[in-house]
Amino acid sequence: MPVVLDTAAVPRADRAEFWHEAVSRTFIPLDVRLREEAPGPAAITSDRMGELQVSLVQAGPQRVVRSAALIARGGEDHLTLALQHRGTARLAQDGHRVLLRPGAFAISDAGRPFAKELDEPFAFTAFHWPRTAGGLTEDDLRVLTATAFDPDAGTARLVACYLERLGRAAGQLEPAAARLAATALDLLVTLAHERRGRPGPDGPGPALATLARVKDHILNHLGDPGLTPERIAAAHHMSVRHLHKLFRYEGVTVMRWIQQRRLEGCRRALARPGGDRTTVAAVANRWGFVSASHFSRSFRAAYGVSPREWQAAPVRTAVPG
Repeated sequence: MPVVLDTAAVPRADRAEFWHEAVSRTFIPLDVRLREEAPGPAAITSDRMGELQVSLVQAGPQRVVRSAALIARGGEDHLTLALQHRGTARLAQDGHRVLLRPGAFAISDAGRPFAKELDEPFAFTAFHWPRTAGGLTEDDLRVLTATAFDPDAGTARLVACYLERLGRAAGQLEPAAARLAATALDLLVTLAHERRGRPGPDGPGPALATLARVKDHILNHLGDPGLTPERIAAAHHMSVRHLHKLFRYEGVTVMRWIQQRRLEGCRRALARPGGDRTTVAAVANRWGFVSASHFSRSFRAAYGVSPREWQAAPVRTAVPG
């Protein structure tokens, strides 16, 4: 069910303070300064898709700053992609300054200071996620952060189209929401690889289409402990060698990608309300792990805590990963 924060019913004199709190509560601690003497209505509508928060933001002119002092207050492990719909925005981070026009998108890293200027009424969709969820490396982030991607052609166009449709339907996609969100993050990894000069084995277009089909198949069969490269390749009428070539494009092996998705599924299941009534072994089995000890070792290696510690943690956002 979407979460809506709207200033329409808030007295004009209180709107600036209300909006500042709404933006910081939705995303990360931010300093928000409205540019209107009499602020008009503004709204944020948010949905959750697995580890991805999707928020439609509509408001008037303002300046948003993420300072070192605000970074110290939390949220530094998150990334935000803003897909501009109406109005323009100017984003500055790490010495880069980019202009976002309608249809373009850019990523900001909450772990480093940035500023965003919105000089006219605007609307954009913000995709907000923990940096550990998307598989982006520090090298990937260096080429993606504070870079304006205009959807004129190529991979950026594919990413923009996918995100635009995902944002419009965010509240209506259960139970496939988590899988679709994972695909969005994978597309960003592909975009980063392309920007770093690492083309796919068959060129960007065919490789992306094939990878999307393969990943969707994997995500639909994660609970099957017999999910192997051989079976995946056979299901898509390709050789195992070709399958491995596709995943070299992603920077991970097929089985490593599968393990990451399974661990993410287990982590979400153990964190759900009432999750403490489910045994760790049952969760591991449901997501395709055949060995409880192997699952525990893999979980600790990925997140720095054991599955039981994660399940029992009262405030899980304080736990690594």
